[in-house]
Amino acid sequence: MAPTIMPLMQIEDFDYFLPRELIAQYPTRERTASRLLHLNGRTGAQADRMFRDLPELVQPGDVVVINDSRVIKARLTGMKVTGGAVEVLIERVLDSHHALAQIRASHAPREGSVLRLADGLRVTVLARRGTFFRIRFDDARDVFALLELHGSMPLPPYIDRPAEKGDDARYQTVYARSPGAVAAPTAGLHFDASMLAALEAKGAVLAGVTLHVGAGTFQPVRAADVSSHQMHSEWYEIPQPTVDAIRCAKRMGGQVLAVGTTTLRALEAASAAGGLTAGRGETNLFILPGYRFHVVERLLTNFHLPRSTLLMLVAAFGGIQAVRTAYRHAVRARYRFYSYGDAMLIERAAPG
Repeated sequence: MAPTIMPLMQIEDFDYFLPRELIAQYPTRERTASRLLHLNGRTGAQADRMFRDLPELVQPGDVVVINDSRVIKARLTGMKVTGGAVEVLIERVLDSHHALAQIRASHAPREGSVLRLADGLRVTVLARRGTFFRIRFDDARDVFALLELHGSMPLPPYIDRPAEKGDDARYQTVYARSPGAVAAPTAGLHFDASMLAALEAKGAVLAGVTLHVGAGTFQPVRAADVSSHQMHSEWYEIPQPTVDAIRCAKRMGGQVLAVGTTTLRALEAASAAGGLTAGRGETNLFILPGYRFHVVERLLTNFHLPRSTLLMLVAAFGGIQAVRTAYRHAVRARYRFYSYGDAMLIERAAPG
């Protein structure tokens, strides 16, 4: 089902000024030590809180839905056999020996060319698919095992440092189970085991989905009219127990809290046909202001890049003006932004 969009939305409508020093380069020492900006999209009211306050904001019978996707060590560096440095960023693992990847080099590799990556790992370029390349790992071992041995964590481009050993754990949620993402579902980075236990003790139900975030999540919107932007496609899966938990909560008056934009996109994509259903598939759902949400009433998310599709999704959920005001407040109050930054809890705005 195509989203209903407001006419003539321009990229400038989703811009804001962010001092560079507010871009978090490292996570907080403790996962739950982040700040939490609570925004009511219906009234515009906002409150400064701490993330550890979250159980106070959840009611018994609510469903907290998390994305259990696990980030793979998707970044590899090496050389072409003809010479020249090359960097490979895996976009998606296709099977035990093949993947789609972005390849950065002085000249784009040709079909059939061979790359020598970390520790002598041999990769053959098979074909080009738009901005990605289909590659084969010429090794008997599984791609996931090879990446774990030879790759590094694919930190986002706005973190101005190489990945360090500590990122292996901190750029990963504590509940990550399903390998395949090349970017973390960052709203989940604030949770630790004690927070999950506190939510369950409050009477909330924890449920899971899987959506493997691709590198396309950082793809800029280049179109002046944002409605003409083409979203990248991502793989997701909704288990039947999650569907059952959400249906039960809605019957009993509970609310659905999506942890992260990835979780929200998976749930909304799976309900596009008229009702939430279990299963797996691909989604390129682009959520803009005017979209009518089917499943999620509350969204926990980090602060997002100016002019990004994620900021557009948040504006659709919380209301354009309310989100603009909240972001201006977050800058003035010196919140920490992006993947390793602070969090927002947004109550969904009224439809329209």
